[in-house]
Amino acid sequence: MRWANFDHEDELWCGLVEGETVLAAARGCLSQQLGDLPALEKAARAGKKLALADVKLRQPIIRPGKILAIGLNYAAHVAESVSFISNDKPEVQKWFNKQSTAANGPDAPIHVPKVSEQLDYEAELVLVIGKHGRHVPKEKAFDIIAGVTCGCDCSVRDWQKASPTMIMGKGFDTHAPFGPHLVTLDELGDLGPLAIRGYVNDELRQEAKLADMVHRIEEQIAHLTAAFTLEPGDVIFTGTPAGVGAGHTPPKWLKPGDKVRVEIEKVGTLENPVVAEPDTMRIG
Repeated sequence: MRWANFDHEDELWCGLVEGETVLAAARGCLSQQLGDLPALEKAARAGKKLALADVKLRQPIIRPGKILAIGLNYAAHVAESVSFISNDKPEVQKWFNKQSTAANGPDAPIHVPKVSEQLDYEAELVLVIGKHGRHVPKEKAFDIIAGVTCGCDCSVRDWQKASPTMIMGKGFDTHAPFGPHLVTLDELGDLGPLAIRGYVNDELRQEAKLADMVHRIEEQIAHLTAAFTLEPGDVIFTGTPAGVGAGHTPPKWLKPGDKVRVEIEKVGTLENPVVAEPDTMRIG
């Protein structure tokens, strides 16, 4: 199944996507319904049918409790990253968080920040957690995953390099777009053979198989839940292949007017325009 959040008549809804239609299931974010998707499907089948063209899709989880991301999880990306991150001890999983305010949806603008021109892209498979998990063994890891989607781990490289935690360079507002749909695992089969590709202005920049990950999905889940609880609605970015902007000479930073597209075979396509950060000053 393919689930989505969408705006309809000035309200947020979640629903089941089938072809070019969406079956409206319930008001509010999909995150509130992850515990009982069969009941949500029943509501969707009884709900109104809308044309996808008539609604605005949002990210599958509007405000994730956690946005976690693993760095250096494709070998070729490890090799290209020596100029902007410490990449020793590749056997150790390297995790950071992106702020919940970074969450962004399909077709929504990504901001080139006022404070930097070094905006980069990273095409990634994103996991959405559907059940609570703590000390989850690898063989049970997929039991707590509600589904997957496409994502772009936008990175502000000079800010990333300035802090060993990477949090500042990874957490800017708008810099965690993901979507357009939450795709349940029964639709996909083995994820390993699926291709992931990243494009900028229709130029192919990144390409790999999901099987090329250094740390597999089940290893990621086991590692994270050894430290803390994963909860329904948490979002996990699983790493990016080689070809990021910082890996080129000279670097190919994103600039206003660009379009970033992430495609994952059988999962979907996420596209976002890049714009200059507007006046976002806010106090209170």
